[in-house]
Amino acid sequence: MKHSRLSDKIDFGKEWLNLNCSKTYFDSVLPIFGELRLLKEQKQLWRNLKDKHKRFYIPILEAFKNEMLLLDKENSSIVPANLLSYLIGSKDFYKVIKRTGNTEIYGFNLYGSLNKSSDKKKPTTKVTKVKLPSRIIELSFKQNSTDTLFLTCNEGWQISFRIHNASSKVEPSLKFDINLIGQPQMLYSHHLHWE
Repeated sequence: MKHSRLSDKIDFGKEWLNLNCSKTYFDSVLPIFGELRLLKEQKQLWRNLKDKHKRFYIPILEAFKNEMLLLDKENSSIVPANLLSYLIGSKDFYKVIKRTGNTEIYGFNLYGSLNKSSDKKKPTTKVTKVKLPSRIIELSFKQNSTDTLFLTCNEGWQISFRIHNASSKVEPSLKFDINLIGQPQMLYSHHLHWE
């Protein structure tokens, strides 16, 4: 998954979804990032800031959440699919994870290009095409968290957005660590056990 940033200069809607963020969004984040810009000029360190979650993380996540839901409301059914295409990519792929004692293979066949026949040989395993989401079910703070949002969509997709400072020095932007925490049951998976 991607590591994306938020700031008062970045239109995440345009970059991620091909939809422009509203003036309301920018008006709400401008004072917060403006304060971070002043703190940067003073060469402040994040560890020295009091209540950074309450002052910066929560209001920025609230603005992000509200804007994401607004864009979804105004552009019914395209926001979840565009978001997944941005985060995962526009090409089908296999993901291989090596663990102790086994290897896991996942087939992200979103566009139907995996496991095609080659010449006269047909595939022995079927990699089902997985549907992109078309509806946001919920976008809310992770329970007991001040830095993470959970996005739940139809078709089994769930994504976490954890916001954090990427540097010890204060900067007028914040970084997202974005992870896929729920995936469709139809997603191809194969587990190889070894010793």
